[in-house]
Amino acid sequence: MTAIAGIHHITAIASDPQRNLEFYARHLGLRLVKLTVNFDDPGTYHFYFGDQAGSPGTILTFFPWPHAKRGRHGSGYTAATSFAVPPGSLDFWASRLGAHAVTRSTRFGEQVLAFEDPDGMRLELVEVSAISSGPVWTPSGISADHAIRGFHGVTLAVEGHEKTSDLLTAGLGFELLGQEGDRFRYRAPGNGPAGIVDVLCVPDLSSGKLGAGIVHHVAFRARNDAEQGHWQRLVGSRGLNVTPVLDRSYFRSIYFREPGGILFEIATDQPGFATDETPETLGTSLRLPSQHERIRDRILQVLPKLRLPSEGKA
Repeated sequence: MTAIAGIHHITAIASDPQRNLEFYARHLGLRLVKLTVNFDDPGTYHFYFGDQAGSPGTILTFFPWPHAKRGRHGSGYTAATSFAVPPGSLDFWASRLGAHAVTRSTRFGEQVLAFEDPDGMRLELVEVSAISSGPVWTPSGISADHAIRGFHGVTLAVEGHEKTSDLLTAGLGFELLGQEGDRFRYRAPGNGPAGIVDVLCVPDLSSGKLGAGIVHHVAFRARNDAEQGHWQRLVGSRGLNVTPVLDRSYFRSIYFREPGGILFEIATDQPGFATDETPETLGTSLRLPSQHERIRDRILQVLPKLRLPSEGKA
């Protein structure tokens, strides 16, 4: 257990729930793999989007608070969340996302398409040659040749990169791949999916502020409880405050802030999202944490009504 396997999930804040659901499930073509509520605020939805099976490394989650104020991008938060797409697919996505002010660039030899979601969350699609060949979720209008295949990585914006970089390499086992200007690229060993972390050194950038369109935390993978325990002890030994293990129904979690101020989580791969739904019916009904099941009727009275996506196939 010398290195993190990559990103498990990324969680962000949104405003309008229906708009968020339609953008990610219909426009980007991700599968809604779990419809549940915030553990600490059960009157708020918690959406989980991912691939067909809800695999670690594909899961983008949202707390959509209606009328939430727009957050502010800046240091101490993520600067972008990147998805992997097949080679040659960016022209398709540039056309599909034309209303979202896309920009194209090349970074570390890869083609990148940058855009924002309706809340201003910064997203990227990156053409990746070593793309997953597994079953792909393909809603109407998006073929398997273009469909998103999970995360490529995440970009962290920090005032000074040295301590964050040291945690990633000496602590979590990432490898430094290179530098382009003020951007340092790290990769989880093995060149697996969802393994890229870019660190932007932005000493002159003002601090960010949490709100709609801002990532709340980045979660990395632990394959099992024993591995998570190892990382919990290691993080604590580096002088960082780390939480006890928290049961999140579909994984178990520990949290801590890395030296640049960004909230990190380490989440287990088990038990996964098929514990209370079959793989075929993921995301088709409201699932509640066991402690909130007794107040289901009260929760349903508070939650906004939704039109759930029905399109998509393996």
